[in-house]
Amino acid sequence: VQLQASGGGSVQAGGSLRLSCVASGRTFSTYGWFRQTPGKEREFVASSSWRGDKKLYADSVKGRFTISRDNRDLTLYLQMNSLKPDDMAVYYCAVRYAGSTASQVALYDSWGQGTLVTVSS
Repeated sequence: VQLQASGGGSVQAGGSLRLSCVASGRTFSTYGWFRQTPGKEREFVASSSWRGDKKLYADSVKGRFTISRDNRDLTLYLQMNSLKPDDMAVYYCAVRYAGSTASQVALYDSWGQGTLVTVSS
């Protein structure tokens, strides 16, 4: 699967952004979003089954972020509301070819190139 992420940018604390990720190439069972800051490991943000019946969120974003996809095409989304300075990171979309929602980086098979989110206080 080829993944192309976009939608990052600069926003003030309390603001919103929606990240997009266009997928192509093959089907997959699960998709997710992760983020990474310099010097730190990539961390889990959210994961969803293809059908959307199972969703998993990191505690730090629960209630503020929403993972979804467009039913008409293979565009994956991460809606981010009430952004905080701690949310500032490079965000990556990823997919699993088989398997359910998961928070472990190693379980994902394909990754997008990352999009930078900057949050100012």
